[in-house]
This record gives sequence, structure tokens and C-alpha cells, in this order.
Amino acid sequence: MAKVIVSIDGVVIKEMALSKARSTLGRRPYNDIVIDNLSVSGEHVVFTLVNGVVTLEDNNSTNGTYVNGMAIKKQLLQNADVIEIGKYKIVFVDEQDIDKAPSIASNLSSNGTAIAKPIQGVGPALIRILSGVAMGRDLPLTKVVTTVGKPGVSVASITRRQTGYVLTKVEGPGALLLNGQSMEKVQSPLNHGDVIELADTSMQFALS
Repeated sequence: MAKVIVSIDGVVIKEMALSKARSTLGRRPYNDIVIDNLSVSGEHVVFTLVNGVVTLEDNNSTNGTYVNGMAIKKQLLQNADVIEIGKYKIVFVDEQDIDKAPSIASNLSSNGTAIAKPIQGVGPALIRILSGVAMGRDLPLTKVVTTVGKPGVSVASITRRQTGYVLTKVEGPGALLLNGQSMEKVQSPLNHGDVIELADTSMQFALS
């Protein structure tokens, strides 16, 4: 069974199984999941369940829908994906394999961000800062999604998936380079030793 866990500011406020063919989330009271907040549209998103696979679709919302730091219109969901709507974080949990499904406690840190569960074939990793004010610092990638950069300048996300880590530009006019190549409109898998340049900071991805 699939379910979603809704939290804000580190506090889990509701949990709901996605057992119907179509479930909606939004501000209006008729939704299956009601979030009464002005940042949420009347019927913000639709969850569709077909043959055990859940698809999330943004319903032309005003403020958009993000999955693992990326704006989406329609996307298949994977276990531990993090959906963001306004200030709300919604963790998708797929319990078809109960041994692999994270609990609420293991999937949310104390501040409500999603924590990466162990994934077979994907080891722990870190970012080593090569330049800038934090030069020499190591940043362990302990969450499903880690964001780096400066809001308003350039922000990127590193997402832990079943097959490995993926780098994506999230926002900002500043450049994002991977091994010297522009990353403006694409996602790219990360390999050990890759060098990321974001605004005025260089960093290296390393499997630990």
C-alpha cells in the first residue's frame, strides 16, 4: 500500500493511505487530503493509482508542485520521494515491500526534512567544498534531497535515487557546471570525483 505523510516545520500533521484510483489534495474541503492554507490551491494535485503505481499530477496550481526539489507537472512517484507544496513537505511511502518501507520516524528528521534510507547498491556520499568560505568542509548527503547554493543566486539539488545520485539546477541566474559543462536545463547522474561549480563555489562529489 502507498501512503503520504504531510508535515510542516518538522511536525507531522496527517498521514493518509492512497487506496483509491484517484485522490486529491488541496485547500477545499471536498479533497481527500485537505490543507487549509492560502499557499495551496483549491484542488492542488491529483494522485492516481494504477496497478500499484502512483502518479502525481499538478492541477494547474498557482504556486506549483515540487518533487525532490524539481518543479513538476506529472510524475511517477518512488518510495521516499519528497513533495513540496508551499511550506508543506509530503513524503511518499510505498509499502508494497514492507521490509524496505521507511517509518515516519526514520523518514523524517527532527526538522521535518526527509532522510535517505539505505538503498541497495547506493552507498553513502558526501560533498567536499573546494573553494569559498567553507573550503575544506565535508557535507554528508544524509537526506533524500540535499540543496546547495545561495537562494536568489543559484541553488542546486542532489537527489538520492534507487540507481544513485542525481544533480539538478533548482533556481537562480548563476551558473551550475558539472565537470566544466553547463547544467542549466538537464539532470545528470553523479559519479565519484565529479566537480560541481555553483556560483562562486567549487565542490567535489565523493562516494564514502
